[in-house]
Amino acid sequence: MRDRRRVVGVVLAAGAGTRMGTPKALVRSPDGVPWPTLAVDALRAGGCAEVVVVLGAAADRARTHVPIAPDVRVVIAADWATGPGASLAAGLQVLGDEDTACITLVDLPTLPAAVVRRVLGPGSDRDVLRRAVFGDRPGHPVLVGPDHRAALIAAVTADPADRSAGAWLGRAGVTGVDCADLWDGTDRDRPHEATR
Repeated sequence: MRDRRRVVGVVLAAGAGTRMGTPKALVRSPDGVPWPTLAVDALRAGGCAEVVVVLGAAADRARTHVPIAPDVRVVIAADWATGPGASLAAGLQVLGDEDTACITLVDLPTLPAAVVRRVLGPGSDRDVLRRAVFGDRPGHPVLVGPDHRAALIAAVTADPADRSAGAWLGRAGVTGVDCADLWDGTDRDRPHEATR
């Protein structure tokens, strides 16, 4: 029987948003909803028991874009400017020993809860390692069981030349969960994309 471990959502929202022209944690949807709020809502509705939002650039202002709730925590990645690996590590390091992480990015404002639910599946073992894929393109969310957490943190905080979470996931044997029928998985990197 599969273990029904607690799943904690992790939203990576620390970057400076160079191509966007502003930190993406400060961007709002066309109807005015902050992107961090959209990410939190999708993870909660998809089955996460709690959500950790990792902030960095403009953290004081970005914090006001994160819902205030007992099941939402903000973590500040002090070394966010060194790259996304630092932000990922900051989010994973605050999880409980038995928690499974469901990781997504703040620049996926149209992420549907249905994709989160599919990636979570009916349950997870300690060594679960799954990610959403859209056709042949890997995407988010990514589900990481507690048995993999230390190795992933080590990989993304190691030598700057080789700290890609995607490369580590490939080496670790991540299982793809096809979600192309639910969503396109496209991130929003530039100002004109924020209004779609």
